[in-house]
Amino acid sequence: MLSFSPVHLGYAAGLATSVLWTGTSLFFTAAGRRISPVLVNAARIALAVVLHGVTFRLLADRWLPAAEPGQIAYLAASGVIGLSLGDQALFTAFLDIGPRRSTLLMTTAPLMAALFGWMALGETLSVAAWMGVALTIAGVAWVILERPASAGPRETGARQTRGVILALIGAACQAGGLLLSKQGMGHGWLPVERHLPPQTATLVRMSFAAVGMLPVLLIHGLRERKRRAAGVIVTRTGSPAAGWAFAACGCVVGPYLGVWMSLVAGDRAPIGVAQTLCSLTPVFILPLAHLIHREHITPRAALGALAAVAGCGLLFWEA
Repeated sequence: MLSFSPVHLGYAAGLATSVLWTGTSLFFTAAGRRISPVLVNAARIALAVVLHGVTFRLLADRWLPAAEPGQIAYLAASGVIGLSLGDQALFTAFLDIGPRRSTLLMTTAPLMAALFGWMALGETLSVAAWMGVALTIAGVAWVILERPASAGPRETGARQTRGVILALIGAACQAGGLLLSKQGMGHGWLPVERHLPPQTATLVRMSFAAVGMLPVLLIHGLRERKRRAAGVIVTRTGSPAAGWAFAACGCVVGPYLGVWMSLVAGDRAPIGVAQTLCSLTPVFILPLAHLIHREHITPRAALGALAAVAGCGLLFWEA
């Protein structure tokens, strides 16, 4: 019988993460059309550090978290791998093979997370939980595949291969980042009373993600300088001011609230399940695409969404 438990809190946080990341995907898409995606990625992390720092100060009444050196090491690796390198790989894959195929390949992240959780933390899922994960992933993949193939760019063979590799790297980094975050909170090696709260862990993780973005920004600046020297001008739609406004809104619902909720999910639930529930953005974005962009929702997409919801229901029932 279904009853509320701490595990259900983690599951609910996973669903909240998907809802929040649905909003951030719309905001960052609008921002990326007006300013450089690399600048959007850097700005979102920098603003998130400020927001998490202020939140931590209000909650803990101090500025610096009291964390073990090992916790800091895990969270630093999580921030660089999951937020700096992983997101940058995914953003580049969007340009190489388009968002449809990139997002489809990202559905492998829950499977990778379950594998990582089993290898590093000994987490195992029941048969019913695996069925829920499989049904959810299948529903999300069905929704993504419904999008027309013409939506992606016409890429060369080499560019397509690079895009596929980068999307898989993004999936692995996302799953690995969640695992490292869970270990950074203290799971698997520290007693419960010494675990870090998800918000504190998010602040540490985001701070190191900001550091990890510095070489990315340096490389971007050098490339932009070469392009300007060669007379190459990248045209963007809309005003930069609007782009920064969209980026700020996306930061609040994504790197601030969304990443925070994803760590609550990872803290309370097995990371394979947590990653599955954090990967429902393609389903939640359907009604918004219909309302905002007047996109037609086909019966196939609706069935895929229902399958994903049914998978989530099975996970909640099993918890």
